[in-house]
Amino acid sequence: MARWRERLRAFLFPPEADLWLGLLRIGLGLQVLLYTLSLRADWNYLFAGPGEGLIGRALPEALLSTESPLVPRLGWLVMLATRIGFSESTALSIVWWVLLFAGCCLVIGIFSRTSAILAWFVHLCAAESGGFISYGVDNFMTIGLFYLMLSPLPGRYSLDQRWRKLPPKDPQLIGFFRRVLQVHLCLIYFFGGLAKCLGSGWWDVSNLWRALIRPPFNVIAPEILIRLKNVFPVAGIAICLLEISYPVFIWNRRTRGIWLMCICAMHLAIGLTMGMYLFASIMIVLNVAAFGPGLRLARNETLVRAALS
Repeated sequence: MARWRERLRAFLFPPEADLWLGLLRIGLGLQVLLYTLSLRADWNYLFAGPGEGLIGRALPEALLSTESPLVPRLGWLVMLATRIGFSESTALSIVWWVLLFAGCCLVIGIFSRTSAILAWFVHLCAAESGGFISYGVDNFMTIGLFYLMLSPLPGRYSLDQRWRKLPPKDPQLIGFFRRVLQVHLCLIYFFGGLAKCLGSGWWDVSNLWRALIRPPFNVIAPEILIRLKNVFPVAGIAICLLEISYPVFIWNRRTRGIWLMCICAMHLAIGLTMGMYLFASIMIVLNVAAFGPGLRLARNETLVRAALS
């Protein structure tokens, strides 16, 4: 039992450098910036009150209240701003600028912890209040920002570290948060691949075909898709096998680099062929931060110790 406890402790608390944390912070900061800028023109239109927007936030927030009154939503922030004296339109604009400011702070690494918490909370409010227009990118941004705000910030690559001259963080604590992110990604890909394998839509290519021809994801012209019809069966099976085998091959040092490149290439292809650029970018950021640093260092323990010292 003592040997197993030691192995579990070594697995959960491996000593790590904070390069992965810097990649996660900068990547998520850029993701928040792209997300915010992409919604600039339609922000008030999407999240306005009843009768003033596309759908408004009233119905999604009413549905949220039936699940739990404690789920964060934009209505809280708008109500607070209107009590101070701002109009609803001005309040929504302030929320947009706050999210943009938090993304900028994350990129440059200033007030890292506060910026991460602020970005997570405001983005979660927007994602929950826009329940009918949110999709996978919002879920994974919430996951990434949640891990970031709990991680041992700031890292050595931030302005906070240079400005405040803080002592270095515990390498085992840094390794613990990276390990949790790694395990979470393995669970996501394994069960996502398992769900694809259990259905027939990915084996007979019907799911892949529907995904590529359904508006607004129909970026590629139908005639081009017809010419490439023989590629679809191979692509569908490859995606299923790539995801379900992710937890096996991403842990192996010899295959980690190959699987990381394949999974990033898959998300890049999704972004280019379906126009889901934000979804592709958040998945690449999470994968590179979790498994990118240390690909070469893992082969040489001396270099690992030198990086940690």
